[in-house]
Amino acid sequence: MINCIVVVGSGVMGRGIAYVAALSGFHVKIVDTEQAALEQAREEIIGLFEKGIKRQKITSNLAETSLNQISYEIDLSLAVKTADLVIEAVPEQLAIKKSVFEVLELHAPAKCYFATNTSTMSPTEIASYSNRPDKTIAMHFFNPVHKMPLVEIVRGLETSDETVEVVKKVAEQMGKESVVVKEFPGFVTSRISALVGNEAFYMLQEGLGTPEEIDKAIKLGLNYPMGPFELGDLVGLDTRLNNLKYLHEKLGEKYRPAPLLEQYVKAGRLGRKTGKGVYSYTGEEGER
Repeated sequence: MINCIVVVGSGVMGRGIAYVAALSGFHVKIVDTEQAALEQAREEIIGLFEKGIKRQKITSNLAETSLNQISYEIDLSLAVKTADLVIEAVPEQLAIKKSVFEVLELHAPAKCYFATNTSTMSPTEIASYSNRPDKTIAMHFFNPVHKMPLVEIVRGLETSDETVEVVKKVAEQMGKESVVVKEFPGFVTSRISALVGNEAFYMLQEGLGTPEEIDKAIKLGLNYPMGPFELGDLVGLDTRLNNLKYLHEKLGEKYRPAPLLEQYVKAGRLGRKTGKGVYSYTGEEGER
C-alpha cells in the first residue's frame, strides 16, 4: 500500500508530480538541495491549486486538504525514512541520479519502491546504483503533469512484476493512463518527441519558417497540442539537448543535436525558466 510518496527534485516535473500526487490523496514530501527552489515550488503549487479552484476543477476544501499533505524538505536522508515510493525527478545527468539513488539505498525502508522520471535513460543502469533492482522502475510523466494523461512505465532488466503492478496502481490513482514498455533508449515517446523537436531546430536554422509558423504548422497540421518550440521552451532547451546527446550516443546519427539548439543553450536561452528560449517570456504573465 502506497501512502507516502517522496519526490526528489522540485523543478517543473517534480512539483507537477507532487501536485497531482497530493491531489490524489497521497502524502507527499518534495526534496531539493536549495531552500529557494523549494519556496518557488511551493508558490507554483499553490498557484496550481488556485487556478484549479478558479476553473471549478477542484473545490477549495480539496485544495486545502491536498496542500496540507505536502511538505518541503532539504535533507533527503531524513525525508525518505517513511517513504513507500520515491519518484526521482532530478536533471537528466547520470552522476546526479547516482548520488540520489545511493542515498535512497542507505536510508529508505526495505519495502520502498524507487522510480525515476527519466525520459530517455536506462532504468536498469539507474537501478544499479542501489541494491534493489527488482523494486526500481521508470515512471515517465509528461509536462504539464496535471494536464497530460499518460505515464510511460518502463521496466528495467530485473524489475519485478509486483513493482510494475504497484506503480500502475499509483498512476491510476493519480488519474493517469499508463503504458508498460520494455527498456530501450528513449522509450517510445521521447524518441519521437526528440526527433520532432530537433528537426524543428534544423528547419529554423535553414530559414524554412519562423518559430510561430513552424509551431502552428505542427499543431494544426499534425494535431499536436503544443508546437515543438513551445514544448522545448516549457521543458527546457538544456533538457532537450541533454536528451538528444544521450540518444545520439546510444542510437546514432539521426539524433545528432541541431547546431542552433546547441547555440541557444550556450547563450543561456533555456526557455521559460530563464525568461527566454526560442521565444521571449518577459511579459507580466510570462507570455511571449
